[in-house]
Amino acid sequence: MTDTDVPPVSGGARHTVPVDVHLVLRRTGEHGPEVLLSRRAGPVYASGLWHLPSGHLDPGEDVVEAVIREAREETGVLIDPEDVTAAATLHHRPPVGTGSRIGVFFEVRRWSGRPRVMEPDRCDGMGWYPLDGLPDPMVAYCRAGLDAYRAGMPAAVHFQQPGDPIRYAPGVPDRTRLLPGPPIGGVELPYRLREFAEQAVGRTTEAVEVSWMRTGSRVWRITGVGGGTWYLKRHRGAKFHEREVAAYRRWVPALGPRAPRLVAADTAARAVVVTALAGRPLHGTVLDTDSEVRIQHELGRLASTLHGGAPPEQPAETASAAAEVEHHLCAARPYLANGDETLVLALARTYEGLPPPVVVPTHGDFQYRNVLLTEDGELRLFDFERSEYGTATRDMVRLSDTWTGRPDLRAAFLDGYGRPLTPAEELRLDCESAFDAVSGIAYGSTHDDPEVAERGRRTLLRLHAAHRS
Repeated sequence: MTDTDVPPVSGGARHTVPVDVHLVLRRTGEHGPEVLLSRRAGPVYASGLWHLPSGHLDPGEDVVEAVIREAREETGVLIDPEDVTAAATLHHRPPVGTGSRIGVFFEVRRWSGRPRVMEPDRCDGMGWYPLDGLPDPMVAYCRAGLDAYRAGMPAAVHFQQPGDPIRYAPGVPDRTRLLPGPPIGGVELPYRLREFAEQAVGRTTEAVEVSWMRTGSRVWRITGVGGGTWYLKRHRGAKFHEREVAAYRRWVPALGPRAPRLVAADTAARAVVVTALAGRPLHGTVLDTDSEVRIQHELGRLASTLHGGAPPEQPAETASAAAEVEHHLCAARPYLANGDETLVLALARTYEGLPPPVVVPTHGDFQYRNVLLTEDGELRLFDFERSEYGTATRDMVRLSDTWTGRPDLRAAFLDGYGRPLTPAEELRLDCESAFDAVSGIAYGSTHDDPEVAERGRRTLLRLHAAHRS
């Protein structure tokens, strides 16, 4: 039977509802998570009330395309489809009229550009607000969707009654009915991920989210009925999933117990389960001088082992360094100091003139944040979603920030790595550090992440001193 063969339900026309999309643009503020809201203005529904950036589907587009378009049209930010994740779905009926609608809410934690009012005839204000301190007055429909999102519920029903206000009002009966996902093993995880995890490790009793907000991927620490512990990760995009799975299968095994082991992977769900590692994060750990030197030596050994985890290859054809740098400079220019752009462009020209390197398996984000320190002083490396074939020096870029003013740490790392850098590699490291710095300044400045932006500025200051001549 084809779709055209299906008879009308109950002898009448099918029930149809409008569909709209809502953007939950999220960042980490001084006191916790914040979302971007705009105040409606002019001859529009709910004028004067705060609301998420939102809109209706255009003919022929899907909901992800729609929320990306609405974000660009209303706020000016650009969003990659792989950075769009489902937040909640709301079935809503307004207090006037008899129809209902479906609202699909999407969370986005990575974007480019600074949000601003793009449609002044429809919006007269825009700002960041804490998730636990939403402004008043606010559209009740939008507030209901955010309530479901804050509660971690996949869906909700919000059927208002005639006479209810359009704005959210605490004194009015709450019309929001939150709908949890089906419980499996008592673990609060999205249904598809719970099913995948339990197929991999058996019934689970607890799941605790331990996601790092910057990445957009989500991570849970899961506990089995026998007390075993694993990590479940859902990647924010297919590219990151494919990179991490490939790394775990091809070159991470060379690290042995110093890295997690892949237990299971699900391409459709973009998820993996990996074994847990002992240790505390190296990031933020206070170390004495001798410990710093020893740890840098061990980091060198880790990098050397990883880079030798599979045979080196010839690099594939890629975009020119100048094109890559110009892309990041477009976003970073307002935040650069005098001379920064000149330095970076000069290093891009230098990079173009270097001999082609061989490429090796790399971590892609080799820094203290992705290293654990065990009680007996050993190191463990994790998070391989950016792992790919690349230059060996690319894995030294972010770690080199810890070497500033500490030649002893740089020497310890290279001693552990097993060899010094060639003159061409020294230049390549400086060039790649400059490119990463510009990217970090652009991201940190537009996402209110001062740590990343400051690291980029430190790098450029160091490179200015090294290349002043």
